[in-house]
Amino acid sequence: MRNGNILIVDDSKNVLLAIEMLLAPEFDLVTCLSNPNLILAELKKESYNLVLLDMNFRAGVNTGNEGLYWLGRIRDEHPDTSVVPITAYGDVELAVKALKAGATDFVLKPWDNARLLATVRSAVKLGISRGEIKGLRLREKELINSINSSEKEIIGSSPEIQSVLRTVEKVAGTDTSILITGENGTGKELIARRIHNLSGRREELMVTVDMGAVTETLLESELFGHVKGAFTDAKENRTGKFELASGGTLFLDEISNLPQGSQVKLLSALQNRQITRVGSNNPVQIDIRLISATNRDLTGMAGRGEFREDLLYRINTILLEVPPLRSRRLDIPHLAGYFLKKYSEKYNKNHLEISPRAMEKMMDYRWPGNIRELEHTVEKAVILSETDRLTVADLFHGYAHFEKHEVMPVKLEDMEKKMITRAIGQNMGNIKAAAGQLGITRQTLYNKMKKYNI
Repeated sequence: MRNGNILIVDDSKNVLLAIEMLLAPEFDLVTCLSNPNLILAELKKESYNLVLLDMNFRAGVNTGNEGLYWLGRIRDEHPDTSVVPITAYGDVELAVKALKAGATDFVLKPWDNARLLATVRSAVKLGISRGEIKGLRLREKELINSINSSEKEIIGSSPEIQSVLRTVEKVAGTDTSILITGENGTGKELIARRIHNLSGRREELMVTVDMGAVTETLLESELFGHVKGAFTDAKENRTGKFELASGGTLFLDEISNLPQGSQVKLLSALQNRQITRVGSNNPVQIDIRLISATNRDLTGMAGRGEFREDLLYRINTILLEVPPLRSRRLDIPHLAGYFLKKYSEKYNKNHLEISPRAMEKMMDYRWPGNIRELEHTVEKAVILSETDRLTVADLFHGYAHFEKHEVMPVKLEDMEKKMITRAIGQNMGNIKAAAGQLGITRQTLYNKMKKYNI
């Protein structure tokens, strides 16, 4: 158990010796200095919890200005270190000045040993506590940075996803509420994480709540917290997600699952910027940036009376629609390559590649499960692969659609779309190479991709 380190600064060697003899048996380290000019160098060399500081260092000078100067320097450069001035009995006014300047307490000369020990013990404990709090804050900051930096890449160069990312950059710096819509597996949470990490709240947490995974009876406690005894299983106080996210971002995923009774309370919390824990009457101020997400049509739900219209207006100041993977086929090769590299490394299967024919089929498939389905498909193929090249059979084993014989399209437009998709797949998403293979310019290929929604 730490007893603490103490630095004593006084121009009188007799004073230094007397205090050192009194304190040395009780504390881990007691260092004496007679020259105040050495204080800052000593504080850099060793960690001290307390500085006992004389207020006058020159003969005939008793203003205490020199002591106040060094008190200020210590507080500026080592704010966690306690400082206790030592001053003459008649200098109570000087001691008060020192307290106003940040001193923890003061000791009057001549001192009483018992009182000096009590003062020093209290000041050392305070210094140790400040250091521990600083350490906890640093660890908390590192944890938050670690969590926030764990953002997965948003991969894609297609016009559809780039349009979304441009909007993200425009709105991230504001505190406006954002609603992200899109099918399951399109990456709505990744978009929310990108917004948070580009915002002024990036140093704080983004707290996520999956509204579909919390039962209605516990939802209020999950969002707003509760006090001990609020209900049968409330055996201790609990902080809700709103309080945890205060200062940062609150991400409510699948907000369409929010029961109507809870919608009223959510609206009230957003309007009043405060919440009340279940079982308590004391409101708690909160400061959050709200991002919500859903795969359902909230406007339609509001029209049917299933979702409060006033809440819908509150949460979707900015609406971001994340396109399904079938609408951004150009990104499929890049996503597939990213997942192939990720799972090749994870399962120690280096040098794997996707065959051009398999990539063509991936481009042709509609991916109803979007990016999540694509990732799982690649992971499964990597695990089961027996050669260095993933084939159609490796990737689409069990997919009845691809196990049937291919039927040639009968319409000219269908044939052209099929040829473009095949060329892009065979060239692993390289548009320039695909255009060369088709005998058209890159701009013509882009126009046709837009026409056919490839």
